[in-house]
Amino acid sequence: MLLIAKVMVAIKDIEAAYGLSRIKWQGDPCVPHMYAWDGLNCSNTDISTPPRITSLNLSSSGLTGTIAPAIQNLTQLQKLDLSNNNLNGVVPEFLAQMKSLTIINLRGNDLNGHIPQALQRNGLELLVEGNPRLCISGSCTKDYSKKKFPLIIVASVASVAIMIVVLILVFVLKKKKPSSLEDIQLPPSTPTVNDTNVTSSEPSIETKKRRFTYSEVMKMTNNFQTVVGEGGFGVVCHGTLNTSEQVAVKLLSQSSSQGYKHFKAEVDLLLRVHHTNLVSLVGYCDEGDHLALIYEFMPNGDLRQHLSGKRGGSIIKWGSRLQIALEAALGLEYLHFGCTPPIVHRDIKTTNILLDQQLKAKLADFGLSRSFPVGGETHVSTVVAGTPGYLDPEYYRTSRLGEKSDVYSFGIVLLEMITNQPVIDQSRERSHIAQWVGFELNRGDITSIIDPNLHRDYESRSVWRALELAMSCVNPSSVNRPNMSQVANELKECLAFEKCRRNMNMDSQSSSSEVSISFDTGMFPRAR
Repeated sequence: MLLIAKVMVAIKDIEAAYGLSRIKWQGDPCVPHMYAWDGLNCSNTDISTPPRITSLNLSSSGLTGTIAPAIQNLTQLQKLDLSNNNLNGVVPEFLAQMKSLTIINLRGNDLNGHIPQALQRNGLELLVEGNPRLCISGSCTKDYSKKKFPLIIVASVASVAIMIVVLILVFVLKKKKPSSLEDIQLPPSTPTVNDTNVTSSEPSIETKKRRFTYSEVMKMTNNFQTVVGEGGFGVVCHGTLNTSEQVAVKLLSQSSSQGYKHFKAEVDLLLRVHHTNLVSLVGYCDEGDHLALIYEFMPNGDLRQHLSGKRGGSIIKWGSRLQIALEAALGLEYLHFGCTPPIVHRDIKTTNILLDQQLKAKLADFGLSRSFPVGGETHVSTVVAGTPGYLDPEYYRTSRLGEKSDVYSFGIVLLEMITNQPVIDQSRERSHIAQWVGFELNRGDITSIIDPNLHRDYESRSVWRALELAMSCVNPSSVNRPNMSQVANELKECLAFEKCRRNMNMDSQSSSSEVSISFDTGMFPRAR
């Protein structure tokens, strides 16, 4: 027990040293196996001994500072991966004393000094590429001291030259501004996640994507023959590109209240951010009064259509709803945490969650999206925009927009997925869905909240936790709402409960007798 306590203290010290608030480390790190902590692998080959932490993976976690001394207290560690972070300082001697280690991956950091000789032993795979200031041999210090002075001179001269070039470029660009979207030249390479930057309030479009002519748009849509959607912006038509690639063509109406600014905002954002749970932009048209956005085609429409039954077919089961919610949450998490500066969608709703052939969810409609100014601000003042019912009341009241405004909207979406009730229904005693669910919970009436079309085919703990999560997202105060990383982690646990139930059902069905499982009201936790 003393060993377990020592390991737990070590893990918590590591968590504190690196500020790992986005990694869900709660409970026991190894058991149950299916709920093992993120980034940890455990081994318990001997049932008489407790599980041991054998692998710690904190790669690409934004770590800063030095390699945490608490790591040495994980005495059974075999693999340590701290690659692709911003760690500095020297490679510590204590790593050489951890005899169980077989792999140490320190690639892509900013470590310096010499590698301890003891770490260059046989049987240990040490990966240190991408640390330009790290020395393996003793000659590094001598070479560095010889080169240091001329390097300073070269760097100084280069800096002055660069400043002169920049000033000349600024002067030239001021003299000649691009007159249209096609005049704007492309950056040399597609930006990475951390390069994602959409800071301007009047966005300009920089694109490698194809700029289609209006005649090409007419051809790909067969003169706009098949309309698959319609909204305040105009219509969406089905099209075919290169005889095989299906696309959705969003035509901006000349009378649209969204206007050219929103058109530019959406193109600019979608060409700079890339994620599996964000709809992909194929190209655009900007020819006179003709504006169009060409997206990948999402054949299964939007989530609202499936919940309402307008798409026909079978009702989406609870496990599939959780998977869709998780995928939408991951797309939103990317906008909030994977982009620099963070991006707020501002219009999260079930009609903006699109589904592909396999019901994989992708966020769409970024015309209202806003990015934060550089500097770490958590809010930005802006004109209130969004959809009634999904709009964060705190944002509506203060005009101060933050990522938690998206969290509120996502909570409303989650309530829709659980209840299959309209967001606003004047026939209810509490017209807004958040107020209605809260009222029913206070009455202790759980079953009246859950979509009857699910026919109680769900794991009760999974539904309850999703319901609690949704209510925390719609908390009136933004500071009391979770962030999207926490939301995604909680949805993963809800999904794990549901998958566990399904696996148990499959095992039961494969046995000699069929077992039918139903859930009655008494199995739910009491409202709290």
